[in-house]
Amino acid sequence: MKGITELCDQVRQTAYDIHVYLGHGHLEKVHENALAHRLRKLGLDVKQQHPIKVYDEDGTLIGDYLADLLVENELIVALKTAQLLANEHEAQVLGYLKSARLVHGLLINFGSYKFEIRKFAWSQPAKGDPAGSFRLLISAFFAFLAVK
Repeated sequence: MKGITELCDQVRQTAYDIHVYLGHGHLEKVHENALAHRLRKLGLDVKQQHPIKVYDEDGTLIGDYLADLLVENELIVALKTAQLLANEHEAQVLGYLKSARLVHGLLINFGSYKFEIRKFAWSQPAKGDPAGSFRLLISAFFAFLAVK
């Protein structure tokens, strides 16, 4: 299995290549299918519309998400075709990571003239952490890449 940095680089480059080839006028599903197809051609395990269950603190199922892509069972990829990425898009990725109990996620926007990608990392607080759930959100390295 690849390291997470190498995996993110591979997804980023593949998504950029798709952006250059297709441009920005297609539906999100077209970009999802293209990215899944090309990543599979590279030998990666890619699941589309991967279900993520959300549980309450007592273990009761309270909802479901469908993540656009789950790559190598460790990287959630959320795709957008928006003019600009918004805070809601970032919150969605963080929600996916928390619910799936995964650490790494990418948010990719194919809807702009410029290619846009952001990297997120989710961490659970240590037991007894006085800052509690506020410190859960340490998406500290939120790599932002805009390429013409």
